[in-house]
Amino acid sequence: MKLYLKNNLLFSFLICFTFAFVLNAQTVKIKFIETSDVHGAILPYDFVNDTTTNSSLAQVHSYVIMERNLSGQHVILLDNGDILQGDPLVYYFNYEDTAATHIYAQAMNFMSYDVATIGNHDIETGHCVYDKFRTEINFPWLAANAVNTQTGKPYFEPYTIIEKEGVKIAVLGLITPGIPHWLPENIWEGIEFEDMIESAKKWVPIIQQKENPDLLIGLFHSGVDYTYNGETNETYRNENASQLVAEQVPGFDIVFVGHDHSGWNFKTVNANNDSVLILGPLSRARTVAVATVTMSLDSTLNKWTKENITGDIVEIAMYRPDNHFMSKFMMSLSITGNYVAKPLGEITKSISSKASIFGPSEFIDLIHTFQLETTNADISFVSPLSFNSEIDSGWIYVRDMFKLYRYENFLYTMELTGQEIKDYLEFSFAGWFDLMESDDDHLLNFKMDKEGSLIYSQRSSSPMLVQRYYNFSSAAGIKYTVDVTKPAGEKVNIKSLSNGSPFVLTEKYKVAINSYRGNGGGGHLTTGAGIPEEELSTRVITSTDKDLRFYMMKWIEKKKKITPIIIGNWKVIPEIFWEIGKERDYKILYKK
Repeated sequence: MKLYLKNNLLFSFLICFTFAFVLNAQTVKIKFIETSDVHGAILPYDFVNDTTTNSSLAQVHSYVIMERNLSGQHVILLDNGDILQGDPLVYYFNYEDTAATHIYAQAMNFMSYDVATIGNHDIETGHCVYDKFRTEINFPWLAANAVNTQTGKPYFEPYTIIEKEGVKIAVLGLITPGIPHWLPENIWEGIEFEDMIESAKKWVPIIQQKENPDLLIGLFHSGVDYTYNGETNETYRNENASQLVAEQVPGFDIVFVGHDHSGWNFKTVNANNDSVLILGPLSRARTVAVATVTMSLDSTLNKWTKENITGDIVEIAMYRPDNHFMSKFMMSLSITGNYVAKPLGEITKSISSKASIFGPSEFIDLIHTFQLETTNADISFVSPLSFNSEIDSGWIYVRDMFKLYRYENFLYTMELTGQEIKDYLEFSFAGWFDLMESDDDHLLNFKMDKEGSLIYSQRSSSPMLVQRYYNFSSAAGIKYTVDVTKPAGEKVNIKSLSNGSPFVLTEKYKVAINSYRGNGGGGHLTTGAGIPEEELSTRVITSTDKDLRFYMMKWIEKKKKITPIIIGNWKVIPEIFWEIGKERDYKILYKK
């Protein structure tokens, strides 16, 4: 009898001990799935080239459904901005059908997003678009450092709290503060974009004291490379400060990034020597960034601990579009298909953006002609916004306008002096063309290693240029040469205005220029021409009230027939160097 009682007590003790251990070891698995920089790619269809694609939200939805159906885990779906620009589908709902609920709001609500951060290209659509959009979505739209100048409080929501099985998750949103450099003030009027590090240092203590979260997630529409465009870790309002925030502001467990389209998956260490996972996907829903977190509860202390945090980048091409998603938005596909198929006029000759990377081109000169005729300016500045686009001869359709001009920039007329125009061009060509001492040298200013070999991008396997191609800005309205045997700052020789009148360095001229460049984007007006950033807005004489592409479409409709030509107002010298260098570098850049 005594032995029976002893064994029974031992058995009871073991049961209690096991039960207590189970309670103490309760675990919760949470999977975070991030989309970013989707740029309107809702459906697996390329409206510009009239063909199907292998990346879209329709396919992301299939992956998300699969993950939601797996037992033993919770899924949190996040987006990191730049959704309302970049595709005819969203352009149509931005500016043509403005009465309906925005197609992207419908898609995100259908997918049950938990939270998102707004991106700079979402701001680019203008107050009417993004203010309406935020009323149509069923989840918080974040940006703690986008501050309402009237109230001093965030214009969007600063952070949100999500709970899964008792695990409290805080998500802080930040947006790149470079917007005033790229966009006209009327687009972001009433908003100040604070430095990301300063804003994070303000909001993280607030979140920790008020919410006491078990996990702190950063959802930052900003890139990782803080040295981009000549900036440093000391640059105030650094465009790409995501990693700087992760390292300098303790508390974050995961920082999801965007804006740079680069695809990141690595860990860094913050000021407290704690590990922070940094994740970011490629653009247009080609990949999603996934973080898997296992949390363990100590019931005695009633405290969650982070057992494991891992990151992954998932390719979306392997997933089929979700049938229910496709059925839901098939009508929008049809409506947008009809919209982009609308003929605007005829173009008598095929044009390609490739030639514009190497010098004068019909592609760029067509935009120059439009800008000069539309604004009645003296001079026009244009850069190639497409690396590899072609428009065939014959009818030109709405879809072709997205090849000719990719972004929703406005068209400015600005007042610049002759000296500022020359300095602008010197800055442009210093980053564009290399110093050629013989015809064996490169025409383009490629990035080189210490041995003088080309540096290739790890992401695209393409040779890297010192400046991005969209900063290769040329001018019309003046006659000039670019001498590639001369050093930076001495390459440009302006001979006259195109009408033969003298070009005077002290004279003031009206210049047609897009709003990105006119607000200091690329540094041509600030670093190049030496105009203080705060002075740029005072130089704007006129601005269109709609994007430049809209007015290009109206211009072509009015013309009915356009014949692309090379204006012939500038050339690269010595011409033999240019011809040989162009042929060689074309093969390197386009692998042909």
